[in-house]
Amino acid sequence: MARSPRIDVPGLPQHLILRGNNRTTCFHSDLDRHVFLKYLREALEETSCVIHAYVLMSNHVHLLVTAHEAGAISRLMQSVGRRYARYVNTSQNRTGTLFEGRFKSSVVDTELYFLTVMRYIELNPVRAGMVVHPGDYPWSSFRQNASGAPSGLVTPHPQYEDLGHDIQARQRAYLALFEQEFRDEALHEIRLHINKCRALGSDSFRDSLAARLGRPVGIRRKMGSGYFAQKMCKVT
Repeated sequence: MARSPRIDVPGLPQHLILRGNNRTTCFHSDLDRHVFLKYLREALEETSCVIHAYVLMSNHVHLLVTAHEAGAISRLMQSVGRRYARYVNTSQNRTGTLFEGRFKSSVVDTELYFLTVMRYIELNPVRAGMVVHPGDYPWSSFRQNASGAPSGLVTPHPQYEDLGHDIQARQRAYLALFEQEFRDEALHEIRLHINKCRALGSDSFRDSLAARLGRPVGIRRKMGSGYFAQKMCKVT
């Protein structure tokens, strides 16, 4: 069965997941993580993409990225994946595929879901039981987004900048978001859409995107998706 083409729309953020093949460990040491971030930084510059949030888990990576031209995200992921896999094969004296053949991607409705996806990404180590608070995990964008710790990777998105009138106000507002409960409905929707590589957003967002691309971009449901959209409106 032919794979559906990616939803590739410049200017819209995309939630990306790069997984180890058969859940293979991708990062064996902090040096590995530093190398991956180095390759990611270089690939961002080469492709003119910007990253808003990220987390490096043991066997997968989450990114929230905006590209400014068609095909840039695919080039970004190919560059990072190819270079890092070569590095790991050399350092671990192994051969073969490190990552799954196709990274997962989901276009994100900026107004309704953007900040929720940021929280989802940066809360991954907490959900995995690795840390109690996202600030305790050094391999994510949380410290920069919440407290201004230097990273050199993250570019603030307008939705993030709208949180406050200056850097300090934005950071305080962003940190306050993590005091709220992350609803199960939000968790389900994000996972469902990233795994199926579908657009995550309101009905109007998906309809507009489908009209623009001339093909479906959402997930068919037996019951309407309005219930989830209404729930997500309450998740900031």
